[in-house]
Amino acid sequence: MADITDAQVEAWVAQYVHAWETGEAVDIRKLFTEDAEWHEWPYETHWEGLDKIVEGWQSRAGWQEGGWSFTWKPLTINGDTFAIEGIGAYTKLGNFKNLWVVTLADDGRASVFRHWNNEV
Repeated sequence: MADITDAQVEAWVAQYVHAWETGEAVDIRKLFTEDAEWHEWPYETHWEGLDKIVEGWQSRAGWQEGGWSFTWKPLTINGDTFAIEGIGAYTKLGNFKNLWVVTLADDGRASVFRHWNNEV
């Protein structure tokens, strides 16, 4: 993939937040390639393949009970990979500081999603 742009990062993150809001498989599938990888620390969550990502994502629907919000800012873009910092604030779970490092495929979907998720 050619160098991605700020607009592509903003669009991908907006689509991610939308998918987190809906929890619908069709919305999640728009984000990731068929052979995508999801790696999350410190929880040692590793999902490989789109079906596993959808299944894992939907297993976390209960996290949203009571409400949530997500704020973020871009950190860097390096070729086909971008990094953002975010805060996920969940009414029942608390606040989590996030670092995402996402590699996009040529079609704009993520092929690798690396996520550090630490309670603050």
